[in-house]
Amino acid sequence: MLERRLADLPDWGYLLKEYYELYRFLSSGGSDRIRAHQRAVREAISRVLKANPPLEFNSPAEKPVNVHLKRALDEGKLERTAPFIRSIESIQQHLIWQYGYEKVPRGLEKTYAYAEVAGPNGPILTDQVILGFVLFAPGCTYPSHAHDGISESYICLSGAVSENHQGVYAPGSMIFNPPEHTHRITVSNLEPALLAYAWIGPSERLAKQKMVFSRARTNKA
Repeated sequence: MLERRLADLPDWGYLLKEYYELYRFLSSGGSDRIRAHQRAVREAISRVLKANPPLEFNSPAEKPVNVHLKRALDEGKLERTAPFIRSIESIQQHLIWQYGYEKVPRGLEKTYAYAEVAGPNGPILTDQVILGFVLFAPGCTYPSHAHDGISESYICLSGAVSENHQGVYAPGSMIFNPPEHTHRITVSNLEPALLAYAWIGPSERLAKQKMVFSRARTNKA
């Protein structure tokens, strides 16, 4: 089969550009550290676009929480994140939704899943950045965990969440987690939540991140 590269499938390139625009225009809240993270994500995306990497597709997969995806996408179309939502819809049939845990914590089987769009595991193959989405059912509590050597950010696309019970993040807002920062996410009982995420760090850390994520530290609520 002829190798397909990013330029051959423009919908994936448009999705990366939507990521870039979010990290360009979202406020850093005056934080130099957040501003540096946003710049690092943009620069990584620019390198990916320039490199025109191959795309590798495995069989799409869903989890029980996907019954909430249509609602999450529909709600996102009513927000300023609507262009990003439309980009997701154009590629959603290729997404591989998964848990990322060797043993899924109690209560998450039906309320959580994530799908990567760029990273060492594809579909866009790169060691510059990991990009993807997280889908939460209403009322989900995502257990406390941290990432070694990785800076992480979530952008709320639809729904509403809180992290460590510190404020409410509505569509168009960003959560920043520096390396080793333990965090727990709680989702509103009213609607599902769809978040985009970006992980930035040394390429060797990103290559191992799936393994690290599956062994994420979890604590009782």
